[in-house]
Amino acid sequence: MKINKFLLLIIAVNGLFAQQNTTAKIKAVTENGLHKIIFPAAIRSYSKEDLSDFRIVDTNGVAIPYYINPETNPEIASHFSEFKVISKTAIPKKKTTVIFESAKTSLDEIVVSITNSDVTKRFNISGSNDQKEWFGLINNSQLNDLENSQDTSVFKTIALPISSYHYLKIDFDDSKTLPINLLKVGFFTQAIKTNAVEEIIAKSSQIGQLSSPNKTQIRVAFDNFQIINQIRFEISNPSLFKRNARIYKIKTRKVKHKVETYQETLLHFELNSSQKNSFAIPQLFEKEFYIEIENQDNQPLSFLKISYFQNQVSVIADLKTTENYTIKTGNSMAIAPNYDLENFKSKISNNLPEATIYEVKHQNRINSKPKEKSIWQQPWFMWVCIGLGGTVILFFTTSLIKDMKKNTSI
Repeated sequence: MKINKFLLLIIAVNGLFAQQNTTAKIKAVTENGLHKIIFPAAIRSYSKEDLSDFRIVDTNGVAIPYYINPETNPEIASHFSEFKVISKTAIPKKKTTVIFESAKTSLDEIVVSITNSDVTKRFNISGSNDQKEWFGLINNSQLNDLENSQDTSVFKTIALPISSYHYLKIDFDDSKTLPINLLKVGFFTQAIKTNAVEEIIAKSSQIGQLSSPNKTQIRVAFDNFQIINQIRFEISNPSLFKRNARIYKIKTRKVKHKVETYQETLLHFELNSSQKNSFAIPQLFEKEFYIEIENQDNQPLSFLKISYFQNQVSVIADLKTTENYTIKTGNSMAIAPNYDLENFKSKISNNLPEATIYEVKHQNRINSKPKEKSIWQQPWFMWVCIGLGGTVILFFTTSLIKDMKKNTSI
């Protein structure tokens, strides 16, 4: 019985030290519903790499469901620009004519927005610079598949011979089918949105030179474990260079009952004066690593700056204006939660309002300003606790030995 009590005491102490040690708050939101919450590096560096220890709790301490949105792929954003419609006329049971003004000097396609329809519509397109003399561009073509199960209208792209006409005219054939409802005419522009990143400032970056072989070694250290997804080099000299490089970390292993250190290469890359020297790398989660550059018979490179970046990661959660939310993380014993919301992420829009994390606190952080230590922070108090702990262990060990002797004598 005594032994069981002692084991329970040890488990309770371990549980105490395994509690969340990093907290933060979410600024009050202005509308109810799903929100995007971007992780600052101050949260990620004190969490597990897979963020399985991340939790959002409301005022009552109830966990709020969320799912992680890694945003690892560049987004292609499309924007629709409308042409100015000059006129729209209809001759019943014959045709509908739409004339619009082109806002582009060169045009190779147009996009029409049409109310859902289950018809096939034939059309002609012509062009003009004065709306008097018209020249043919497309003859007797057709639009079909004019249904959209997700919306009340559909966008259809019509390819054109490259033209520079200031005005264009579409004639829809209504002789066999009723007119279709054309809502607007225009074109799409696309832009690739690269991953948003946050710069991570290194605690130290020490550059050293190895003479044999001729290499540059850079030791990079951070205050805490950091996720690094991108490294950017700004090199001032020489103007022309091409150097092989690698990133590695120091690890230890046991060989024949001895512990030895070795270098584990994480990435090979090339620094070249003909490129930007910005590298997306497999995710690093390290507190310290090394960059090694092979100089061969050349002088070492001169660096203006070496920058480290982390891809932004966000979570999607359903927040309410009447609640105050707290973030808890840093529990190494936690496992990833399983929320229903994860099953619906493919149906959730990317254009969500954002909620902001602030007031990040780390319980194990040391204040920069020295404060008068409490009694339990004094060294002598720590040694007293160690002594008491040793006494307790000795007591239970002695009791265990006596019990074993009694059982043996019996």
